[in-house]
Amino acid sequence: MQEDHNMMTKHYKVAGHVFAVCGKAELFEQMGNYEPFECEGGEPLFSLTIECGVVPVYTEVYPLKKRAGIIYGRTASGNEVYDVVVRAKSEACLICSKDYSEGRIIMTGDISTKMRDLSLMIMYTLATAGSDTLVLHAVVVSCEGKGYIFLGPSGAGKSTHAQLWLKHFEGTELVNDDHPVVRNGVVYGSPWSPITPCYRNVSYPISGFVRLSPAPYNKIHRMSGIEAYLNLYCSDIGRIGDSSIAKNIDEYLHQTEDKLAQTIPMWHLECLPDEAAARLCYETICETI
Repeated sequence: MQEDHNMMTKHYKVAGHVFAVCGKAELFEQMGNYEPFECEGGEPLFSLTIECGVVPVYTEVYPLKKRAGIIYGRTASGNEVYDVVVRAKSEACLICSKDYSEGRIIMTGDISTKMRDLSLMIMYTLATAGSDTLVLHAVVVSCEGKGYIFLGPSGAGKSTHAQLWLKHFEGTELVNDDHPVVRNGVVYGSPWSPITPCYRNVSYPISGFVRLSPAPYNKIHRMSGIEAYLNLYCSDIGRIGDSSIAKNIDEYLHQTEDKLAQTIPMWHLECLPDEAAARLCYETICETI
């Protein structure tokens, strides 16, 4: 078989995890969000090839509950398949080896940056789950050398609250506007920030989690135990399969979430989208740390 000289490989490091991406040169022209994380090399945790082609034959196991439009399946050789389906058509398909050390992303048409990043992020979450690592649906700001993570479902006001901190508290900076990485009590910027482009290769010790809920008033209280754990559980994007199939992944994530819930303060802020809410949150957290 003739070697494709247009193929190239680059290495990236996110939250201390090195991974390799292989693809045609033009692929990397569309990966500017990964440039801050590019590194010289090292032993990759996983290697991923991105190419256009046809989705391989696989047996569908079930549609994933947490991510509408993704079908989980297996090939005849036992490799895991995550097929991203939009309007009944496959847009991208991730095929993982059994130990998540190798993978392929098959794009069925023109390479979509959204589908590419979603597939790569799935591969990253699976490969790093056993290394005390979570990828969260969250927004992160830094202030005075510490990281503060805002949790909540879409529409809860995470980005709005972060912008209030940026506006009113000197020295506050946006770390990531969705999908930060948490590892060993430290929060890291990532290449995955689709709401506001913010691809910063920075890290901060986590000083607090804040669960946001819209309300006609401003009120904050400390959470602990199962309440704190469940908020991390619901914000973790890593549970893309159910525990009957991905029981090792599920147990790894449980251990990481449980440790975070026991060691890092977590708060529930019921609030209006205003300066008073931001000040209540900021002053409560700073007085506690």
